Amino acid sequence: MSVSTPSSAPIIEILHNDHHSWLRGWLRKRLGNAFDAADIAHDTYVRIIASGNIPTPDQSRCYLTQIANGLVIDLYRRRQIETAYLEAIQLLPNAEAPAEEMRAQVIEALIEIDTILHNLPRKVRAALLLCKIDGLSYREIAEQLHVSMSSVEKYIALGLRACYQVMYESRN
Repeated sequence: MSVSTPSSAPIIEILHNDHHSWLRGWLRKRLGNAFDAADIAHDTYVRIIASGNIPTPDQSRCYLTQIANGLVIDLYRRRQIETAYLEAIQLLPNAEAPAEEMRAQVIEALIEIDTILHNLPRKVRAALLLCKIDGLSYREIAEQLHVSMSSVEKYIALGLRACYQVMYESRN
């Protein structure tokens, strides 16, 4: 159960004082790295402040680990995407390799796309990737996913709609 109050600053301070050292230690064991542990512990409290949902004292550690665990997953996912992209551009001739600023922009875009795809239902994500990345026809996708062609059409439409929504929301 979470508590949301307009004046939650003292409650956050108590939460931080009571659990920050424990959370950093838990993260350090999990990540094997004090720097990443400190960053994720900080980001955990930032998420709590941004959400306005403060856990009750008896749920504090459970709530903190739930948020921190999600942030650890995000960190690993980001690093996988970044590593894959950097490995791919190493195959390019030096003259064609993008500048550092462009690399950072591409990595951010790839992470945003990954987040969008991760939030889609499994079959919607699979259909969209099979269509747009693998270039399969709707019939081939239907056969591979063991669904009807009309289901594939719906899946692709849902996936594209999700992508367009994020694209247009970020512009406003």
